[in-house]
Amino acid sequence: MKYDFDVIVAGGGPAGSTAATLLAQYGHGVLLLEKGRHPRFHIGESMLPYSEPVIRRLGLDWSEGGVFKAGAVFIDEKTRQEMFFPLSGEKLRAYQVERAEFDTRLFENAAAHGVDTRMDSPVTEVEYGRGGVNVVTEGRHYQARYLVDATGRSAMMGRRSRNLRRIETLGRFALYSHFGPLRGDLADELYATGNIWILMVDIGWLWVIPLPGRRASIGLVVRQRKPGGVDAETLFRRYLSASPRLVELLEGARQLWPVRREANFSYLNRKRYGQRYISIGDAAGFLDPVFSSGVFLALTGAARAADRIHQGLVEGCEADPALHRRDEAAHAIGFNTMYAFVERFYQSDLIHNVFFEAHRDAAIKRAISELLAGNLWSGDNPWQGTLLRGRFALETK
Repeated sequence: MKYDFDVIVAGGGPAGSTAATLLAQYGHGVLLLEKGRHPRFHIGESMLPYSEPVIRRLGLDWSEGGVFKAGAVFIDEKTRQEMFFPLSGEKLRAYQVERAEFDTRLFENAAAHGVDTRMDSPVTEVEYGRGGVNVVTEGRHYQARYLVDATGRSAMMGRRSRNLRRIETLGRFALYSHFGPLRGDLADELYATGNIWILMVDIGWLWVIPLPGRRASIGLVVRQRKPGGVDAETLFRRYLSASPRLVELLEGARQLWPVRREANFSYLNRKRYGQRYISIGDAAGFLDPVFSSGVFLALTGAARAADRIHQGLVEGCEADPALHRRDEAAHAIGFNTMYAFVERFYQSDLIHNVFFEAHRDAAIKRAISELLAGNLWSGDNPWQGTLLRGRFALETK
């Protein structure tokens, strides 16, 4: 059978661009189809340090145009409790990025490595089997040896097979906007460290992410139904104005665009891969944004998938439906650790009983910092084992 490409990647976000670039570096012919156009806005601006090895493989320097991220600060203004967890270190560093620019760089980097990139090219039909993959986009037909579904929350293959399962135990929806320019002593402190702030509120939590140009991404994640009779903008503004810290931070700043809303965003794809295809990034599942796992799992999962697809193509076994089974344990450890972490964040008083008490035990604080940084596969984090076993018995000294 004659193929137009070795691999077709549907979706030109971080996962798709990463997988396409790495496969092209291996010498494979890759077509990258993006339904929209770059640049485009996206939330998820806070990166994790353990993404950096993948960024290096892509040949990029993500410090360009980014804001250095030292760590994360969890804050309860009512109890006046705060806890800082360091994330960046000497070997690995993280940055806050403007996603429109970051995603565009990843897409253009794929083209620079020889990937055939197409924008305004939504995939409308897919057929796959032992003989190959047939993809239709805007009336054009392509044949390939393998398909990578990186269609984000559209989750093309998961919806096709009806294998998406909503996760009901996490946040229900998020409201967010950008603000700037930020001035004053508190803003200076924010940009000096680049820390992300997580502020606890009665209906969920607020994020504050410093961005280039003295701007900040600020969002409210709500874990329950929206109060009746209150529109999104009013609810968002209510919680910003109730925070003394945010009132000071935003003094004199402008809201740069109306509040945006994303709802029902947590789900799992119960069949990530099959004969000649795999779903990666958000197409494989998405969790609550509290620990910034979205882009991190997209980048690391894309790299793992690309390496395995390369092996399959070289050995001629890419039609094996179980090609990615050898990576299932690694995927499960990463996704399930973050899942358990976020779930306990909502269902137990994790922040007050563990995070705010972490100063009492240096080992626990270090273990939490490692998980927040994305160190999920070392196998030597005892607190990670506790998370995965579902036990949260932690005695403070």
